[in-house]
Amino acid sequence: MSTSSPTSARRIRVLVAKPGLDGHDRGAKVVARGLRDAGMEVIYTGLRQTPEMIVNAALQEDVDCIGLSILSGAHNAIVPDVMQQLHQRKLDDVLVVVGGIVPEPDIAGLKQQGVAAVFAPGSRMGDIADFIRTHVHPRPALAT
Repeated sequence: MSTSSPTSARRIRVLVAKPGLDGHDRGAKVVARGLRDAGMEVIYTGLRQTPEMIVNAALQEDVDCIGLSILSGAHNAIVPDVMQQLHQRKLDDVLVVVGGIVPEPDIAGLKQQGVAAVFAPGSRMGDIADFIRTHVHPRPALAT
């Protein structure tokens, strides 16, 4: 029997995704583990995800946040597609953060498209978790 009331907040749910053809996922796995250690529920999609696959997983898993790990330089192609699909699915309340190699001049454009933050390699795990906690507005837990 659950002791939480139907209106109590559930744990923050984060989808960590590796879009595109980039085959390097060590950083994404480190972030996924760090967010779990910070008390969040984390769903890791694995490598080579399409924007459609990512948005479908976000919808199915009812996530509060999507973390895209992009090291391939394809952020200006992938992120707009993810953001458009989120909008089409009426998932505009899902926080989107990007981690990886993003040149400084591209960051403003990603934020204009709705990305909440861009974290460069070497970002502190605590800073990432704190940002997500501060900017996600978790939905109430479902009554069981």
